[in-house]
Amino acid sequence: MRGESGESGGPGRWIPALAMCAVSLISYIDRNTLALLAPTILRDTGLSGEQYGFIISAFSVAYMLGNPLWGRILDRAGLRKGMASAVAIWTGASMAHAFAGGLWSFGAARAVLGFGEGATFPGGLRTVVQTLPARQRGRGLAVAYSGGSLGAVITPLVVTPIFLWWGWRGAFWFTGGVGALWVAHWLWLSRREPFRRAIPRLANVVKIEQSPNWNHRRTWAFMFAYALGSMPLGFVLYETSLYLSAVLHKSQVEIGEVLWIPPVGWEVGYFFFGWVSDRYLGSGTNFRRMQTLFLALTVASLSFALAPLTDSFAITMFLLFVATFLAAGFIIGSLAYANAYYSEKHSGLIAGLGAGSWSAMVAVVMPGFGRLFDLHQYELAFLLAALFPIAGFAGWRMLHGRAAPAQA
Repeated sequence: MRGESGESGGPGRWIPALAMCAVSLISYIDRNTLALLAPTILRDTGLSGEQYGFIISAFSVAYMLGNPLWGRILDRAGLRKGMASAVAIWTGASMAHAFAGGLWSFGAARAVLGFGEGATFPGGLRTVVQTLPARQRGRGLAVAYSGGSLGAVITPLVVTPIFLWWGWRGAFWFTGGVGALWVAHWLWLSRREPFRRAIPRLANVVKIEQSPNWNHRRTWAFMFAYALGSMPLGFVLYETSLYLSAVLHKSQVEIGEVLWIPPVGWEVGYFFFGWVSDRYLGSGTNFRRMQTLFLALTVASLSFALAPLTDSFAITMFLLFVATFLAAGFIIGSLAYANAYYSEKHSGLIAGLGAGSWSAMVAVVMPGFGRLFDLHQYELAFLLAALFPIAGFAGWRMLHGRAAPAQA
């Protein structure tokens, strides 16, 4: 009988991926609490939409830097110590939001939070390739990463009642407490043997370049597809509450009642495209099919530009749902693409480069989107967000085509 991580192992082989699902869930509760309560916080503190965009950028810059750094740390020092340290850092930063009152204090707390949360997805991908066989890694990645979308789903359902009871500062005390509980549980769970096992080799894949390198066109192709293809996700996460408040005139409580809907598309997308990666894309090795998938995702993403053209609340929420679903396809597909070429030993770094590049783009564009919202130019903001996947697909296709010949 094979061990829990073998091809025919028992359900226990999924425990490591589920642990990473839990940590990504907590990370998105932490980061989405500010987005959910933004209308109230901006009103209470006098911050503008543009200043809110700069606060998001502070998180995104630190998150961008933290992702590849934590990826390296996890690849070299291991999951147990690395993840415990990262979650402890961001737990303290989450609690610090309760003491913030202006641009600089929110920006500082947000930056430390972003740096700590940079370990989330490198830890998830590293765990999947270390504990699951090749034929299950797409679905394992969906499990590990789906905590983020699930966290975005449950944040309004959990945090809104806490906000009503204890105010927005009390909500940040809650998020910090949840992180502290995870650290305590992780220090016990990570003693298990699967977290210490060597990474199994990925069979039937030609590793042309063993580690990601800034001189490799495939590294940039991967980051183009990840960062630009899934950019509408960032727009939905950080701007939806402001749009619902300003344009559709929803109260903070009403926003909390519906803001779980768009991330459901993200959650469903992870599992759907994880299955597609394993069954249709050959875990990232069938690049002709991957090109077809990315093109279909790009065309479908243009529907996001229609959201501000309708007065229907139901249609708006549906379009937001679709945007996050499609973004999940770019994330899973681009990670499968990178893992088909690069050594599994650098899986943490690969995930870090992907999430870091996405965060870099968020840092650049969010103040601009905030400015457009201040000027009430919502149609232009949504249109620009919908065009990012076109640039992502074009960049991926051009860079991939100019790289070394792919596997036959």
